[in-house]
Amino acid sequence: MSPPALPLLGVDFTCAPGRRKPITAARGRLVGHVLRLEAVEALASLAAFEALLAEPGPWFGAFDFPFGLPRAFVDAQGLGRSAAEVVAALHRRCPARMDFRALVDAWGNARPAGQRLPHRRADGAMPGVSSTSPLQTRYVPVGFMYYEGLSRLIAAGVTLPRLHAADPARRAVEGYPGLLAFELIGRRSYKNSTAPDRLIARKDIVDALEQGRTRLALRLKLGHAQREALVDDATGDRLDAVLCLAQAAWASTRPEGGLPAGVDPVEGWIATA
Repeated sequence: MSPPALPLLGVDFTCAPGRRKPITAARGRLVGHVLRLEAVEALASLAAFEALLAEPGPWFGAFDFPFGLPRAFVDAQGLGRSAAEVVAALHRRCPARMDFRALVDAWGNARPAGQRLPHRRADGAMPGVSSTSPLQTRYVPVGFMYYEGLSRLIAAGVTLPRLHAADPARRAVEGYPGLLAFELIGRRSYKNSTAPDRLIARKDIVDALEQGRTRLALRLKLGHAQREALVDDATGDRLDAVLCLAQAAWASTRPEGGLPAGVDPVEGWIATA
């Protein structure tokens, strides 16, 4: 009798969750090449996110926030040589998120124009798409997502392949739903609108996932109500969580989450990139 399939998580993160904008977590399991979507949950607080991380293993998750900071910034600030050292030192130096913004602003404003918010190597390693710098604390506040997210993963004792060894039964990699979405629909927008073109884009993503038309070679299995919920969610958060779930499924079957051997320990890497 084969062992039960590994529980998987795909998490679309926000640094300030609430009822109107929760953290969204998709749960599923991979059976062969079929990824079965079991549930999509809304976590309205960081405490609820912490409870999710504390769930006993085994489980494997992909989380949509940076697992590291650009090497140039880390070295300039003397923050450490590992993911855990860097985020701990940053929290000691910056007890609040706005302190982190002030630190980034002071450092960046002293640099040449165009180099104030550098990227990690992984941010530009995806043909056709680039992720936002983890030092960005405005517009899309990816830096605040790093500040609130990674510290909680490490505090919860979750293992981060190639970055941080802890509980081997609970493992997490950095996901980026925009990478998989770009593969499926190019630069078409699919989020934050009820406009017909955005709805069609969400439907096209779901159709492609169901048909397995990605390089991950996985087919998403979901029910009619689940499909409607993904397509009808104008925020795109539920769909982003499912895209992360697909990245988690792929990474869970590979040594060290499929991350390359030369990963910079303070920058991290994006799963499937």
